[in-house]
Amino acid sequence: MVEVTFDQSGKTPDSQTAQNIKMLAEAFAGRVHVGAGTVMSVEQVEKAREAGAEFIISPDCYEPVIRRTRELGMVSMPGCFTPTEAANAHRYGADYVKLFPNSEVEISYLKVLTAPLSHIKFLAVGGVNEHNMKDYLNAGAHGIGIATGIVNKKMIAEGNYAGITELALKYTSQI
Repeated sequence: MVEVTFDQSGKTPDSQTAQNIKMLAEAFAGRVHVGAGTVMSVEQVEKAREAGAEFIISPDCYEPVIRRTRELGMVSMPGCFTPTEAANAHRYGADYVKLFPNSEVEISYLKVLTAPLSHIKFLAVGGVNEHNMKDYLNAGAHGIGIATGIVNKKMIAEGNYAGITELALKYTSQI
């Protein structure tokens, strides 16, 4: 799965993000699931869907975004931190709940959170690395999200794609 994020600062127009989603969705059709991240509005959900996105990831639990995502047949993954936010996201129809900001708490928080909310599929995103990803999965995560651990900007600038592949293999060898 690959997430293309909307830029909420406005530096990158939503139309450009949608073009990037479309390009990836077409280039990797049938091989990679492409979705949109940092989605904060219904309009962004709709632009992402039109571009070929299959899933929506949000940093918050905004009911209109969750509902529209599900209406359009996409997978909804809003970000939540508290039990109340997670339960509300589930009530609104979220398929998964992204524990956000996951990197700010110990892995034990996920385990405590999933005990009474075992019906909710949590994702651990941020702070996950090749050394602790099994711990997150064992603590109750139904999936993990990794960005800078694999997408190393220095390696990209250097064209060191073999190094990026090696990093990715460190992660996949753990599961």
